[in-house]
Amino acid sequence: MSFTQEFKTFISKGNVMDLAVGVIIGAAFGKIVASLVDDLIMPLVSTIFGGLDFSNYFVALAGQTAGLSLVEAKKPGAVFAYGNFLTVALNFVILAVIIFIMVRQVNRMQSEQPAAPAAPAVTPEDVLLLREIRDSLQSKS
Repeated sequence: MSFTQEFKTFISKGNVMDLAVGVIIGAAFGKIVASLVDDLIMPLVSTIFGGLDFSNYFVALAGQTAGLSLVEAKKPGAVFAYGNFLTVALNFVILAVIIFIMVRQVNRMQSEQPAAPAAPAVTPEDVLLLREIRDSLQSKS
């Protein structure tokens, strides 16, 4: 089989298409969670801790002066942006919890579905013939 034909066979399988859809939805879902963390949760955390802005917590590595925002501090050189890391780590934890809850619910729904009724057993023809012979012998005796 040529490379092109093999690739067409691979790409046309349902699993690959399902994976592609999952990746696209996952990327969009990641943006929603990032917005949830950046726009809703971190401002609340900042307010609780007295107006702290975690995204601007950094250590200057290239001699930048204090009082700059993270964006301004990155222009002249490297910075150790631990506040941004905290925001991304919180983003990950929230995403992991949401995915865990979703998988848990799907597993519950799958386990709650009733089992399919068993197909009626089909008796082989030779067993039926043996039963007929047995019955006829019993009736003669």
